[in-house]
Amino acid sequence: MVFKKMLSAFGVGGPSVDTVLTNPNTRPGLTLDGQVNLVGGDSEAAIEQVVIGLVTRVEVEGHDTEYAGTMEFHRMVVSGPLQLAPKQQLSIPFQLPVPWETPITDVYGQRLHGMTMGLRTELAVARAVDKSDLDQVAVHPLPVHERILEAFQRLGFRFKHADLERGHIRGVQQTLPFYQEIEFFASPQYASTIREVELTFVTSQRGVEVILECDKRGGFLSAGHDAFGRYQVSHADVDRVDWAQVVDGWLRETTSRYGSLRSQYGPSHGHGHGRGHGMGGMVAGAALGVAGGMVAGEMIEDAFEGDFGGDFGDFGGDE
Repeated sequence: MVFKKMLSAFGVGGPSVDTVLTNPNTRPGLTLDGQVNLVGGDSEAAIEQVVIGLVTRVEVEGHDTEYAGTMEFHRMVVSGPLQLAPKQQLSIPFQLPVPWETPITDVYGQRLHGMTMGLRTELAVARAVDKSDLDQVAVHPLPVHERILEAFQRLGFRFKHADLERGHIRGVQQTLPFYQEIEFFASPQYASTIREVELTFVTSQRGVEVILECDKRGGFLSAGHDAFGRYQVSHADVDRVDWAQVVDGWLRETTSRYGSLRSQYGPSHGHGHGRGHGMGGMVAGAALGVAGGMVAGEMIEDAFEGDFGGDFGDFGGDE
């Protein structure tokens, strides 16, 4: 009987599930509202539980390998055990809190090239789990995220790509097992010192920790390397400052302080990501006694492949 039930859970004649979101658009710290609609099959079914979860694509690094996998990072049980009669229709409403650290997938109505996000519904019937229902979700930036992204645009930076890296940034309070990197090509006014910038937001109810990784160009008798900066901003700062001026200051401070710190503390070694170095090697700014937390990275030269051109205004990037 158990075997027949398992077949029924996945095959013709079993119960079906369809999740409908009231609105697939949300922001970190808000909610996703909707309902799970169940329809009974040919026979009565004992539903053990109904679970919804947020899933996304995460880059994972191993020993000399890198691959992408789908990861569920937040889940909620919307129903415990229930009996579903043949052909019975049942709707279960839910309100799923969206974690503050949830990565941004859409800016100005454009999907960030490289980002995916979905809400998966699991139906457990007689020790069998059906994870077939997946609904696309769009996570939009909070106001402070928008101001900082706009500042990069005003300063002439062009969006390149976004992805999620598995791991934790040293010295940063993270609740999720990954962090987002939003990559930009340097604007002409910074091109003499910076090739690219990677921007990470680690968001909480209080504010946002902003981590910058600048890929610095090599100079006369010096190799290129990476410079790191960490800055804390409050949600209340949204309309209080000139964000282009603030971001410009962050970039100049990050790139100018790097050299002396590196010579004092040596290169960092930690979780690498993508280019053989990483923010995992960051040292807490407080330990260095430096406001903003400038940190050493590794001395490397990057070779970027392919043409990722495109206008920053199109956050979708060029495929």
